[in-house]
Amino acid sequence: MTFDAAFDWARRHVESERLPTAVLGIATADGIVALDGFGAGTDAVYPLFSITKVLTGITAARAIERGLLTPETPLTTALPTFGTGRDDVVRLRHLASHTSGISEPPLDTRVPLREELLSRGRDFAAGTASRYSTLAFEGIAAMIEHATGARWDAATLDWASTIGAHGLTLVAEGCVDVPDAAAGGLDMDAFHATRAPGAGLLGRAEDLLNIGAELLRVGEGARDGILTPAGLAMMLRPLTDDIPRLDPYPQERGQDWGFTFNLRSRAPGLIDRDTYGHGGWAGTEFWVHPSAGVCWVLLTNRAVRVGVDADELDNAVVSAS
Repeated sequence: MTFDAAFDWARRHVESERLPTAVLGIATADGIVALDGFGAGTDAVYPLFSITKVLTGITAARAIERGLLTPETPLTTALPTFGTGRDDVVRLRHLASHTSGISEPPLDTRVPLREELLSRGRDFAAGTASRYSTLAFEGIAAMIEHATGARWDAATLDWASTIGAHGLTLVAEGCVDVPDAAAGGLDMDAFHATRAPGAGLLGRAEDLLNIGAELLRVGEGARDGILTPAGLAMMLRPLTDDIPRLDPYPQERGQDWGFTFNLRSRAPGLIDRDTYGHGGWAGTEFWVHPSAGVCWVLLTNRAVRVGVDADELDNAVVSAS
């Protein structure tokens, strides 16, 4: 496998200053096969932003595998005062698929996330539409803690460390910054202070590549993995079907939501739609292609990315494999 075109893509965008820095890596089920940095070292720690969602989702799925939760468990099991006045039931699957209808605060809210979760109103009835939500993951975190007795971050870092993803952290000191964050509407100090279970983790490309390689190994039976085949299949089951998609991810984006995974099964810009993963606010990308047998990670740091289309990179990776 030769991934020259993919690395040329990253190099070209950094040299043209469309991206300040980039670290690109590719892995198979056997491990990392290619890794390079442009304007940053390959061990640089970046804010992962919403890639955090799938890592928290794996932690919740592991609790489901242990019989401690189900996708149907109501949020009120963990937070009895949630949704006072709502005439619907918000379940774990709604939180995990952006269909809970909880009104969304800014990413850099100064209000504690648990307080936001309990006080925010309803945009729509659970399950009737899909609108992207980071706050919903505070609900998933509460359900993880109630079911397992462990905080979401401790539980996530625990399983991640067993497969070599040692660099995941909530500590922002020394991380790569996002130079246009303020112009993009985000106060980074306030954002990091939220320690959001839907956006707050930081890490290295190597960490995500180790996780992607592990996901490609699920079902091989060689050793205990982070998920069982049934657990991964549950996470990849589409949960949004044909319900309305509301901004910022309308219907024409061609995606479904599984259990925290973005399923780009109808994405018009992709060669291979058998893909799952997630992107992040400043351009971070984490995608797994099971049919092609590869996963890839792009860590970068620009909020406003004019002329940058990650579908081009995805196609270059898949074509090389």
